[in-house]
Amino acid sequence: VEVEAFYVVMAVKEDKTREVLGIFNRPSESASGWKEMFHSLQQRGLKGIGLLVADGLKSLEDALAEVFPGTALQKCVTHLKRNLFNKVRHGDKGDLARDLREVFRTGDSSYTPEQGWDAWQELCRKWGKDYRSIGKMGTDPVYRYYFTYLHYHPHIQSMIYTTNWIERLQRDFRRVLRMRSAMPDEESVIVLMAKTAMDKTAYGRALPAIDIDGKLFPGAGKNFLDLINKATE
Repeated sequence: VEVEAFYVVMAVKEDKTREVLGIFNRPSESASGWKEMFHSLQQRGLKGIGLLVADGLKSLEDALAEVFPGTALQKCVTHLKRNLFNKVRHGDKGDLARDLREVFRTGDSSYTPEQGWDAWQELCRKWGKDYRSIGKMGTDPVYRYYFTYLHYHPHIQSMIYTTNWIERLQRDFRRVLRMRSAMPDEESVIVLMAKTAMDKTAYGRALPAIDIDGKLFPGAGKNFLDLINKATE
C-alpha cells in the first residue's frame, strides 16, 4: 500500500457557481507540485485567478507568482490556528483561542489589514514569552498572507479566509475511499474523487454575494496589488 498526494482545485467561476477544476496526483505535496498544477490549468485555458485560498504550504506564493503573477493569496486561517494550538500546552489553548478570535476578526468594516498585522505581532510577542516558536512567527512576513481577506468586503470575509469549502469536499472524498478500503491505482482514485465532486449539486447554485465589492474576478489581482502597495508606502 502506498500513500499518495492528491491536489484538488475548486473554483468560484464568473457566474458565481463552484466547480472542481482539477484533481492531480503527485507522490507528495510540494510547491513544485502546485506549480505544475498551475501550469496544467493555464494550458487548459485558465486565464487568471482573482484570489487563491490555500493552506500554509511553504513557498506556494512563489509558485503562484511565477505562473499567475499578480494573484492575491489568502492562506487558510483555520490551518494556522491548528498549528498554533499544537504548539501550546492544553491548559493554554482556551486563552490562545480567544486571542486568535480577536486577531482574525471578520465582518468588521473598521478592522484593517494593518491593524490585523499589528494584532498578530502583539499576539506573537505575548505568547512568544512562553513559546519561542510562536514568537518567531511575528517577524516572518509570510504571515501577512493570512490577512489578505481584510482587503475584501466584510460580508464575504468569513467565506474567503479559510479553505472550509474544500475541506468539506475532502471529508466526502475520505468517506467514499474508506468504503473501498484500498484502490488498485492512482487513476481509479481520481475517477472516484471526480465522481464524488460531480455529484455535489450544491456547487451549481450561484453565490451572488461572493463578489459584492467586485474584486474577485477580472482585474482583482491588480486591485489587490494597488492596495498592498499603498499599505506598505
